[in-house]
Amino acid sequence: MKSILLIAVVVVATLLSSCNTIIGLGRDFRMMGDGMEKSANKAQGGSSSTTDTSGAPVY
Repeated sequence: MKSILLIAVVVVATLLSSCNTIIGLGRDFRMMGDGMEKSANKAQGGSSSTTDTSGAPVY
């Protein structure tokens, strides 16, 4: 049981150790949300926003 817990902790720590990983994940979710919002606006016949928020800070 302890070895499984230790392996799980090592795997999670490895996956989340890089700030760029978390920043990239946040950027992907934001871009996905922007795309969904644009699609919904297009389907409703509304005007789409001209503001481009797809750029994220790169560290």
